[in-house]
Amino acid sequence: TSAPPGAAAPAAGEPELSLPECFLTQQPPRLQPQLLNRFQLETLFYAFYSMPGDEGQLYAAEELYNRGWLYHKEHKLWLARVDGSPPVEKTTAFERGSFWVFDSSTWQRARKDNFVLSYDAVEVRPSAAAQAAAAQAQAASQGPPVQPTHPGHPAAVQ
Repeated sequence: TSAPPGAAAPAAGEPELSLPECFLTQQPPRLQPQLLNRFQLETLFYAFYSMPGDEGQLYAAEELYNRGWLYHKEHKLWLARVDGSPPVEKTTAFERGSFWVFDSSTWQRARKDNFVLSYDAVEVRPSAAAQAAAAQAQAASQGPPVQPTHPGHPAAVQ
């Protein structure tokens, strides 16, 4: 027999079980943005794709931008100009030239020549520090909920 729900100890005759230490996980340490400049390119892509919505994704994106990579919003891929290969055509709206494209399905870079990059399709460079500061400011401005001070207040009547 087992202990009834809410019982502090197992029922008589039942062995006392405990969870092994290796299963008691702690939150992993936060990603340190100042260390990302030491990461290999593939590691940055891994951080970006494996941490959706996390500050680690923002830090990885910021470092990819630092290295000359751009995120294409429509194609949902990262690309970078090929070093030493100037654009064939360049206007205020687009450029056409050679780019490295990172394919997340094969985890490889492929060269795309004569690629047309519309500047409107490029994601705005992220700033993880600015986004973190904005989130903290928003949380601070909301503050704790205000409770009514007297029982006759309409919000105090439940």
